[in-house]
Amino acid sequence: MIKHILTLSIAATIAITPAMAAPEAAPKKIRAIMPEPKYIFYFIGDGMGMGPVMGALDYLRLTHNNSEQLTMSTFPVGSILTTYSASTPITDSAAAGTALSTGSKTRNGMLGMNADTIPVNSIARQLKDSGWGVGIVTSVAPDDATPGAFYAHVPNRSMYYEIGRQAATSGYDFIAGADFRGYKDKNGKDTDLLQVIADNEVRILRGRDGADSVSIVSDKKIILLGPDGCYPWNIGYTIDSIPDNLTLPLMTEACLKHLERNTPERFFMMVEGGNIDHALHGNDGPASIKEIINFDEAIKVAYNFYRAHPQETLIIVTADHDTGGMSVGAGRHGYKANFPLVDYQRISKEEFSEYCKSLLKSRRTYTWEDMKEYLTDRLGLFTHIPVTEQQEQTLKDKFDQTFIQLQSSDQKTLYASFNAFAVDVFNLVNNAISLGFTTTSHTGNPVPLFAIGAGSQRFNGLHDNTDIAPILRELTIQHP
Repeated sequence: MIKHILTLSIAATIAITPAMAAPEAAPKKIRAIMPEPKYIFYFIGDGMGMGPVMGALDYLRLTHNNSEQLTMSTFPVGSILTTYSASTPITDSAAAGTALSTGSKTRNGMLGMNADTIPVNSIARQLKDSGWGVGIVTSVAPDDATPGAFYAHVPNRSMYYEIGRQAATSGYDFIAGADFRGYKDKNGKDTDLLQVIADNEVRILRGRDGADSVSIVSDKKIILLGPDGCYPWNIGYTIDSIPDNLTLPLMTEACLKHLERNTPERFFMMVEGGNIDHALHGNDGPASIKEIINFDEAIKVAYNFYRAHPQETLIIVTADHDTGGMSVGAGRHGYKANFPLVDYQRISKEEFSEYCKSLLKSRRTYTWEDMKEYLTDRLGLFTHIPVTEQQEQTLKDKFDQTFIQLQSSDQKTLYASFNAFAVDVFNLVNNAISLGFTTTSHTGNPVPLFAIGAGSQRFNGLHDNTDIAPILRELTIQHP
């Protein structure tokens, strides 16, 4: 009898638990009254898994006396997303971007195509064809995997020339990023990419001056890129404070101004925080935290627009995958963490590594005391971040091996090759804060999803990355 009662109780509990119902089981009358958004902001923090978000939240809480938090974390809808691809539990950005933009799983490396190499259209493409304005913004190259997934169809994400051509011919109103990589072919010869852009009546603007002029130029289609000669892979890290560089909030504002002026009735924006992923591939904890906060500043641009149009605006924030397996809690610190130390790092691991490589190329006499002074100034080591005698001796040994004996080898990751001494220095910084990493690549961990505005309740509960585009179609193109 007791067993029978327990069985009935459990069955009743399962029967009335909303989270157990499949999305398709929702009554049609509920969907019919779902508000139709006219303005959609789709934010993707590349590599922004649960650990990095928690690190950013802890940093803000512990360094700003609980007075600040991430805008995204205040949204009423908060859930998680699974990210596996058609070929492996650990996705790359191309397969994840394709899933997020089209609703179709595909194999790693493929962009805008399903697993059978058949082109699939993104929600951005479908909305543009339905008369919406469309803007694509990223802090990395506009022909990179995530932005490319919203307009390109190629079997290999490294086909930069073909991706660039498809950006030019997409008809999208606004595309922004560091720079295209298809200006030259594999043999170093110039391609016709710039001519294709011009033939499609797309205006190229560059740098901060270009961003400032967006509101006064008459062109309907704009590509905003970094200044001439900029590094094409990304616009630079927030932590490096590079003068005159574009920033993600600035590009987001420029895109919004352009769409408000040219397609004020309806528009869609995808904004990617690509530098989050670059920092996490390098296991640079403080830089990734500052990139997430910068990404959140771009979200504030959309949130301020939402506050003026709350019944017509939908904001979604998620990630394509987790990178680095970053955790809050690492090493020998037990339950302790020291997030205020983040602010003493004033240079990214990538920039510090380039500095080390420049020293090697210069062949100048550079002593351990010189390096200690630099580490104190740019990273807070030996002052704010204590270094034991044993740790200093280990660093000095690696310094000698790297700069005097010339016997160290670089650490290669997806986007950078790090000087061996730089790797040891940043491991020390991460450990002092109590930030841990499991890999320099991606993981299969779930990622967060936040939403606010018209139709945002559809994103409650556990979702897969293929669910977002179909829900957006139901709220817009297929809206009753």
